[in-house]
Amino acid sequence: MSSPLTDRLPLARHQVDRDYLTRDRAGAVSDLLASEDTRVLPLWRGRTLMASEDRLALLPASDVPMADDYVYLGLSQAADAAEPVGTPLVAALLSDDQARALESDEASWGSLRAFGSALSARDAGLAVEAVAVANWHDSHRFSPRSGRELVSDKAGWVRRDPENGHEVFPRTDPAIIVAVTDADDRLLLGSNALWENNRYSLLAGFVEPGESLEQAVQREIFEESGVKVVDPVYLGSQPWPFPASLMLGFRARVDVDDPGVLEPDGAEILELRWFSRAELAASLGEVILPGRTSIARAIIEDWFGGEIDQ
Repeated sequence: MSSPLTDRLPLARHQVDRDYLTRDRAGAVSDLLASEDTRVLPLWRGRTLMASEDRLALLPASDVPMADDYVYLGLSQAADAAEPVGTPLVAALLSDDQARALESDEASWGSLRAFGSALSARDAGLAVEAVAVANWHDSHRFSPRSGRELVSDKAGWVRRDPENGHEVFPRTDPAIIVAVTDADDRLLLGSNALWENNRYSLLAGFVEPGESLEQAVQREIFEESGVKVVDPVYLGSQPWPFPASLMLGFRARVDVDDPGVLEPDGAEILELRWFSRAELAASLGEVILPGRTSIARAIIEDWFGGEIDQ
């Protein structure tokens, strides 16, 4: 069961049956590409080919250059899509030359960060799945054990050592992102060292090995801000394939008995500010908030009590 917040997260939507049993079928990708019913989503450098600003380009296999790697994404389940329910969907991971042969106009290749919130539920889920697995293929070309080049297997969901059969599977990195509030229900926002200095968002960080989500919330918030929090409450999650994260949203309160000292870590976070709702509304001309594709924007608006027009 999804949470009310998750229902509003652009990249948590999906209308695709991943049809995992087909992945184990020998020659599955070849059979799918030979079928006139199959539609192919071209990917290039983490970007998808767009039919329009709010729709992915899903093409017959014969219209797409032969790719080095393919990923079987599953069966379309959207009754309102141009493709019939049950249409097989395959991602083609194109090289530079292959992508340019298909579409040389770079503006036709869209970034999921930018267009994710404009897509239908089917296309959003399809794009997230495709980009995430494509990123994994790109970063796992060689065996961590032998150093040998791996080959794609099981319809793109495994990379295998051709000599000893060792298999490498896709991985997802869990990361927590937290709405920290104080006794006056003000929200803590920080400016990251990698952003322009007027961009603010929630504090976030990766979960470390051997750590629970709740422990990660308390550790990351303290490390980045010097603030000690209690009572982490889970809000919802959203995949974030940049390159391979799953963002786990939380709310947490400042510990009134031991609040710590507010101070940015100076490495990742350069500035921290507390905002009341009125203060945030009054600052929208100078403060840039996260984009609508992100879970950070959804959590901020959940605390704010409605959509923020920016």
